[in-house]
Amino acid sequence: MLLTTGQAAEELGCAVTTFRRLVHAGLLPGMSRRGVRVMIPLVAVQSLSARRHAALDQIEAMEIAVLRVDAAQRTDEPDRDWIGFATSLTPGDLLKALRGWWRCNAASVAAGGVLPVTLSGYVVAVLTGLERWEKNTEGRHAFPDARLAGYVTDLAAPQLTVTAHTDGDRRLAELLLGTRLASHSGGAIAYVPTHPAG
Repeated sequence: MLLTTGQAAEELGCAVTTFRRLVHAGLLPGMSRRGVRVMIPLVAVQSLSARRHAALDQIEAMEIAVLRVDAAQRTDEPDRDWIGFATSLTPGDLLKALRGWWRCNAASVAAGGVLPVTLSGYVVAVLTGLERWEKNTEGRHAFPDARLAGYVTDLAAPQLTVTAHTDGDRRLAELLLGTRLASHSGGAIAYVPTHPAG
């Protein structure tokens, strides 16, 4: 059975624009087209709905930052061609597309030790190596030593690519990639408690 993007969004309880970001980022490769309509298999939508929530309680830090991105778009910045996430980007281009500049509390980002990257509420990439940061004249921060620990190429299946070179980075990538992680912020960076009181 095939669903339209509107039906898929309704099944997931999200806005159509939120679901379309997953489509535009290439995270649902099993889609087909009927004229101008994009059709998604019901089984893929059910897989997204059943995706587990990120086990943040397994992270030592009391709070982590979360980078909330959109599907990749071209940019005219001198050091990168893309900003955002897409499965079609090479690991090198993806790292550049996710690495900064953001308005954030850089010390808090660094203290968390990991930066999950979410698109429409799903962790699609994981950045580590956040110990050092730079600040530009607009008050935005970048983390020049950030490493891409892993990323998702298919969210419905799911298919994960772990690029980590250390055991610690690998563990974080395997813990977080493909999970659901809700965060709320007016900007690109949100802060989420890992051990909420309750």
